[in-house]
Amino acid sequence: MKKYLVEFIGTFFLVFTVGATVIAPGAGPLAPVAIGAALMVMIFAGGHVSGGHFNPAVTLSVWLRGKCETRDVLPYWVSQLAAAVVAAWLMHFIKAGAVQPFFIGIKAAILSEFLFTFALCWVVLNVATAKGTSGNSFYGLAIGMTVMTGAYAVGNVSGGAFNPAVAAGITLMGLFHWGSYWVFLVGELLGACAAALAYRVVNGTE
Repeated sequence: MKKYLVEFIGTFFLVFTVGATVIAPGAGPLAPVAIGAALMVMIFAGGHVSGGHFNPAVTLSVWLRGKCETRDVLPYWVSQLAAAVVAAWLMHFIKAGAVQPFFIGIKAAILSEFLFTFALCWVVLNVATAKGTSGNSFYGLAIGMTVMTGAYAVGNVSGGAFNPAVAAGITLMGLFHWGSYWVFLVGELLGACAAALAYRVVNGTE
């Protein structure tokens, strides 16, 4: 139960930070820095308890890697998505103004979400689950900066979610239409699976 609570808390603050920094008046060009930092500090705070996934795609990738028990996958997803719902609901009290939905091109958005969800999961697997980096002190920074990099690189193309929970949260906040949610899911889940496969090819079954 402790693991699920940690996943809820970490995902909540990630999604809440996304809304607070993206919805006007937000943090402008510094929004990706704040979002990456929020993920970083939550990973440092809770990584030793739950693994610090805060992302259903990361949970999928880590499970495929063999470092997340099958019995934890669904509770992690429920905790992460519930946190996104609560964060979005509270954001309506913080920023009650009208939000203009962002329209995305399907092909470009799927590719963008695929590439940087792959990058995110690839980094997570290599810095947080590999024997060669076991016990390191930089994993939270590496993961947070991957999200920051992706947000700067393709945020204006896909919204830069790289996370089904974040995608649900920003859609609930009105930043995207529900008709676009499947685009996030396809790109992100394929990216997670590809990262797990690539990790297996490079590192074997270590």
